[in-house]
Amino acid sequence: MAATDFKDYYAILGVSKTATPEEIKQAFRKLARKYHPDVNPNNKQAEARFKEVSEAYEVVSDPDKRKKYDQFGQYWKQAGEGFPSGGVGADMGGFDFSQYGNFDEFINELLGRFGGATPGGGRQSYSQQNNYSNYSQNYSYRTSTNTSSGFNGFNDYGFGDASTGTSQDSEAAITLTFAEAFNGVQKRFSLGNETIDVRIPSGAKPGTRLRVRGKGQINPMTQQRGDLYLKVELQPHSFFQMEGDNLVCEVPITPDEATLGASIDVPTPDGSVNVKLPAGVRSGQSLRLRGKGWPLAKGGRGDQLVKVAIAPPKDLSQQEREYYEKIRAIRTYNPRSHLQQVKL
Repeated sequence: MAATDFKDYYAILGVSKTATPEEIKQAFRKLARKYHPDVNPNNKQAEARFKEVSEAYEVVSDPDKRKKYDQFGQYWKQAGEGFPSGGVGADMGGFDFSQYGNFDEFINELLGRFGGATPGGGRQSYSQQNNYSNYSQNYSYRTSTNTSSGFNGFNDYGFGDASTGTSQDSEAAITLTFAEAFNGVQKRFSLGNETIDVRIPSGAKPGTRLRVRGKGQINPMTQQRGDLYLKVELQPHSFFQMEGDNLVCEVPITPDEATLGASIDVPTPDGSVNVKLPAGVRSGQSLRLRGKGWPLAKGGRGDQLVKVAIAPPKDLSQQEREYYEKIRAIRTYNPRSHLQQVKL
């Protein structure tokens, strides 16, 4: 090795020559995460830097290699061989590297790459088709930094929070209509050259993560495949809104209905139902329709909350105007009487 080829491994890692093994390990982990190819896709400069950092750590993290490097400098490799060509001895300072196929595999385990601490991931693409039509739409998804799995009561997909997994998982957003999410739907996805059918159970809510087992990224080292997580998004509905496990809607009523009470028809997912308005109901007040809300994961339904909005008529007939004026003339109720005592 020429003198100009000498690499200062301590400088590469940003540590002093007297650094402890723990300090060296911390410096390496920091730099490896920064320059790892997964974090810097298609970045040749970062890839070269990652290899340089890995080479430096391979030497100075091993007591025997470090001792030779400190003593012989650029000729440390030849020191264990008496300077003729040949391989370095198998003593790795008490650490058995034979369990790894290559140094990259060792790096991946050190970084926790396959244990849920992936620092980043590449983007992939897939398309979605509704089995009941010819509609298709392209999506993109990324390797998840949280390789979570976990599932509550379904076989190949599920609701619930995730727990740490051991494979490269992927995540994608899937947009459903209210009807699809409420009733459940079967969707067809194209993952590269592979087409899969996914049955989405009824009751999916915004933010729900559905797991499709074994359809994530392929681990190039182990050839094991992670899971695909579908994060549900709902298209806005013209009448219904979500509020936890409940459906919320706003129903306009007339001033006389609010004053005298009335029976009105209110749309629900099951069709219209007749709702009795109590006399004197206020604008903004909510009426609860039990069991008419969103399907629950453990069975049953949430509630539907009907928010009342008093809608005064904009166009009055002559007779309506006369009666309203008569009511105003004889009205005794003053809803603002309590404001007379308001002061700073």
